[in-house]
Amino acid sequence: MTASIVVGYTATDAGADALALGVRLARGLNMRLDLVIVLPPEGTRSAAVPPERAYEEHVRSQAQQWLRDASASVPGDIDLTGHIRFGDSFAEGLIAAGEEFAARLIVVGAANGTTFGRHRLGSVASELVHSSPFPVALAPAGSARDADITTPITRVTAAVGTRAGADVLLEEAAALTVASGGSLRLISLVPFDVPAGLDTGAITLVQGTHGEDVLTQAREALPEGVTAELERAAGDSVEDAVAHLRWEPGEVVLVGSSRLAQPRKLFLGSTAAKMLHELPVPMIVVPRSRVDAEA
Repeated sequence: MTASIVVGYTATDAGADALALGVRLARGLNMRLDLVIVLPPEGTRSAAVPPERAYEEHVRSQAQQWLRDASASVPGDIDLTGHIRFGDSFAEGLIAAGEEFAARLIVVGAANGTTFGRHRLGSVASELVHSSPFPVALAPAGSARDADITTPITRVTAAVGTRAGADVLLEEAAALTVASGGSLRLISLVPFDVPAGLDTGAITLVQGTHGEDVLTQAREALPEGVTAELERAAGDSVEDAVAHLRWEPGEVVLVGSSRLAQPRKLFLGSTAAKMLHELPVPMIVVPRSRVDAEA
């Protein structure tokens, strides 16, 4: 089965944002789109309320209507299929759908009430970025209203480091760059937790040396034929550094999982979580190792 973009859909603003980003990614990477609504397992409403077949059929019928409405808003050049799946949690159902549809990415929206153009993890996204074996793409709030879904992926930015999993992040960033036809930028977020008491010159030296080392190693690890713009992001904090970087409307950012992640699983680290507060563009979190890499 060819790889697909799996979108976790709900009939909410967050669901519309996820769908808008899913369409952009599917077009930019020339992939099909699988739109998935996850419902609780049938017959398990609650112990206090016995399951009623008529109610369950109504819920399924409503979900099917939401999928039809959402599908009608997607341009005709996108290969899209809607699905209803069941799971004990929405995230669990999306991961199962990812396995079923050979997901290249799982896409979800921000939590309700998030500031326009920014990110905030809801319960589903939070569970995914701490358990998914697939890369998870997070759509900023307002993506469905703020961005034209025909906007191409103009640049892939990877926040690189030297910890375990950096090689997989670079491979994924290079692959997305080649597939989308955009450019690649590698950024190094210099360390902000330098020891207290260091003078300004010492802090600058530590930051500069670390940034150069990270970027040099990353450039040498890129696949043959793939070039990248290198940039050190400096500031008083991770948030400050990210806020001062230049971002393009068609950009996506890739970050790796924390060192706490188990193989083939995600775990959103503290640096990526801080980045998320300031990013005005989609973030893709990449597992430390590939799903297909396990023997």
